[in-house]
Amino acid sequence: MDAFFAQAEQASKPSLRGKAVVVGGLGPRGVVATASYEARVFGVHSAMPMAQARRLAPNAAYLTPRFTFYRAISDQVMALLRALSPLVEPLSLDEAFVDLEAGGAAWDAESARLAGARLRADIRAVTGLTGSVGLAASKMLAKIASEQAKPNGLVLIEPGTERALLGPLSVRTLPGVGPATGDHLRRAGITTIDEIVEAGEDELVRLLGKAHGHGLYAMALARDERPVVAERETKSVSVEDTYDVDIHDRLRVGLEVQRLADRCVRRLRGAGLSGRTIVLKVRRYDFSTLTRSETLRGPTDDPAVVREAAARLLDSVDTTGGVRLLGVGVSGLADYTQEDLFAQAAGEHAEAPEEETAAPEQPRPAEPAPAEHSWRPGHDVRHASLGHGWVQGSGLGRVTVRFETPDSEPGRVRTFRVDDPDLEPADPLPLVPVRPSDAGGPDGGAGPEQKGVGSGAVGG
Repeated sequence: MDAFFAQAEQASKPSLRGKAVVVGGLGPRGVVATASYEARVFGVHSAMPMAQARRLAPNAAYLTPRFTFYRAISDQVMALLRALSPLVEPLSLDEAFVDLEAGGAAWDAESARLAGARLRADIRAVTGLTGSVGLAASKMLAKIASEQAKPNGLVLIEPGTERALLGPLSVRTLPGVGPATGDHLRRAGITTIDEIVEAGEDELVRLLGKAHGHGLYAMALARDERPVVAERETKSVSVEDTYDVDIHDRLRVGLEVQRLADRCVRRLRGAGLSGRTIVLKVRRYDFSTLTRSETLRGPTDDPAVVREAAARLLDSVDTTGGVRLLGVGVSGLADYTQEDLFAQAAGEHAEAPEEETAAPEQPRPAEPAPAEHSWRPGHDVRHASLGHGWVQGSGLGRVTVRFETPDSEPGRVRTFRVDDPDLEPADPLPLVPVRPSDAGGPDGGAGPEQKGVGSGAVGG
């Protein structure tokens, strides 16, 4: 999907269509989750600190994520993919690999191209949004093709042309080559994929180690035998929050852990799961991250059990100096629960090994925690007489709302007291599907389309 979160917000809010939109955490430590293409013109991109994004694009609309809304759209897209093939491997809410041959949707180059074109049109018709499709004989190449297709396009890589396509590309194009590996290769005079091949496998192993060197050399030769895996087993369910200001009060830390435990159980139950191991994550003021875990006698989805276990784990953590992030998770998952919950709540448990590391982790946007009368920019509200709208901003006891819906004209703006009894949070409204005649023909709209040809896997 193209700039998925931002595109979904633009489709949901008529006043933002064609304008720069940035979605992510809006606090001092927030990061960009997604930027619309209009915002990318100013240099804004995902994982960028939000403060930097505001300096680059001060006039953009800055919104907090609505993950429930995005998941609903993602489910619609994934259903379209599963109609093509039983082998669909989701990578995230907005991206997946599909084995087209397994589903009989493609058997040669031309049928693969037609399947990709129909898919783009179907996504546009069902969700009103655009996606980009890459087709190739392997997952790695399909992913590269889909990146080249963005936005709103389709790229096919002809079997037999892979090496020529890869050769001039940057080494950073290959999976597993991040900034550190890229810099290491650059210092060795290797900046393109052709130069990886020229250096040879032995040199790659010397530079990067056996496993990484062998793997990278194979990818440079366009060798990728990884199958599309239909189901990925869920290993854990967790929630976490990063705080704009370090929490120093021990009582407040304890209350936050209890709240996170309840959120985690809601998510656990929503997935129809239970778990045996309770995990507490604490990132302190100095970025050191502590992880504590406790394994129960049997799997549970009882909020009291999880709260009590998380509280016991917190007792073993020194929070002196302040806490910047807290998280609660459950692992050792099962689809049943332990009946003897009383014994678990009484504290009959086994200690699991603990982990401590001082290395800071990559920032990632966390789903905001629900809070009473917390009016977050971008979130949905309903007024008793004015109807549906969304929060443009709040502060100093006031909240500003724009009243519009996905199928309305850009709406008017009104300001209210934050405790106005006529104003309340609301569920997102569904997007308006696009009629086939509006979708731009069989390819689902205008966009780059390059013929080459491929079949087997699609990276969307």
